[in-house]
Amino acid sequence: MTLVGIIGGSGVYDIPGLTDVSWKTVDTPWGQPSDQLMFGTLNGQKLVFLPRHGRGHVRSPSDINYRANIDAMKRVGVTDIISVSAVGSLKAELPPGTFVIVDQFIDRTFARTKSFFSAGCVAHVSVGHPVCARLGDHLMAAGQKLGLPMVRGGTYMVMEGPQFSTQAESHLYRSWGCSVIGMTNMPEAKLAREAEICYATVAMVTDYDCWHPDHDHVTVEQVVKVVIANSDHARSLVREAAPSMKDHTGPCAHGCQSALEHAIMTHPDKRDPGLLAKLDAVAGRILKK
Repeated sequence: MTLVGIIGGSGVYDIPGLTDVSWKTVDTPWGQPSDQLMFGTLNGQKLVFLPRHGRGHVRSPSDINYRANIDAMKRVGVTDIISVSAVGSLKAELPPGTFVIVDQFIDRTFARTKSFFSAGCVAHVSVGHPVCARLGDHLMAAGQKLGLPMVRGGTYMVMEGPQFSTQAESHLYRSWGCSVIGMTNMPEAKLAREAEICYATVAMVTDYDCWHPDHDHVTVEQVVKVVIANSDHARSLVREAAPSMKDHTGPCAHGCQSALEHAIMTHPDKRDPGLLAKLDAVAGRILKK
């Protein structure tokens, strides 16, 4: 059964038509998630919401417990994750208000734990194609149906933060061909792949990054106006896309749900029982074989 998880800002969860709403605490062996998980049903599709920064935006990108967040999603049965993230644009053709269904990432974060696996149970998981094309198809179709300014494909440059880029850095990322820049989708996407959860990102452009000649003239009021409009559009997008996912059956054709099949390298006799216990939700399918 498909269970869709939404990771994003608090505004995404206030969706008209969402029923059976309840907040629940989910404990994980990796610590506490960013917040409680909110459960609900939308047009027959069960959803699970997680405020990435916690309600009230109390955690910076570097302080988020990404492992706990993904483990909690896996632990409650989430099969598909839609990440909703605010980003800056690195391309003139992606103005504020554009929604980008990204297909690649460049991970420049350095202060975050990036894997569930370590000494005692080593695994190497492929993230060559780090997002699920099936989810991207659903999101793109929903956005087009709603008439939203959608773009399919692009590279999300993930920086550590919490400070924004210098102008030199912004020009460097543009020279690499990046489309948007943000602070939150790594290691989130890598961990979702390790947990064998399908994952897709909706990157919502709030402004141009500091490379743009008009960047310094943008007012706070202008940015806030875009953020509010993006939140409204994000709710509409989730409301349209999520129910369309409920009819999916069988394993993911893109291999997201079998990512661990040949990934664990440590011989069974050498595996750390303590680490294996922590991996019960994330890797239980493969470790029980």
